[in-house]
Amino acid sequence: MYEKIILVSGPVIVKDNKVLLDISSKDDFWKFCGGQVREHETLQETAIRRANEELGINTEIIDSSPFLLHLTKKKNNVPKDVILVHWLAKADEEITPGKDVKEWQWMTLKDLKKHNIGPNIVPTLKHFGFIQE
Repeated sequence: MYEKIILVSGPVIVKDNKVLLDISSKDDFWKFCGGQVREHETLQETAIRRANEELGINTEIIDSSPFLLHLTKKKNNVPKDVILVHWLAKADEEITPGKDVKEWQWMTLKDLKKHNIGPNIVPTLKHFGFIQE
């Protein structure tokens, strides 16, 4: 798509004061499931597809107003804009992780800061009202 812009979409799934997070084989931190938007795919379609690919779950977007976050990262010393689009969603109960997922967990909201989490986790959960700090 674009060389310097990465557009990512994924669901935010919270149940019983726990958030569903995973660590992929490419990362060393906890993150929401999700991934890059494909050509001819909507942001919601991407979130639903990636949840199924990563964790084997069917999701339903329950809030049509997404949370957007912009980050900048460098890859090979080239700055890239990363636009993260998160949707509040609900999902099936049974998790069947895909081959690219090293680990997954229902992480308690109060224990998030004890873990190496992505920079988007807390702001996203605050936006959707799960964290009031």
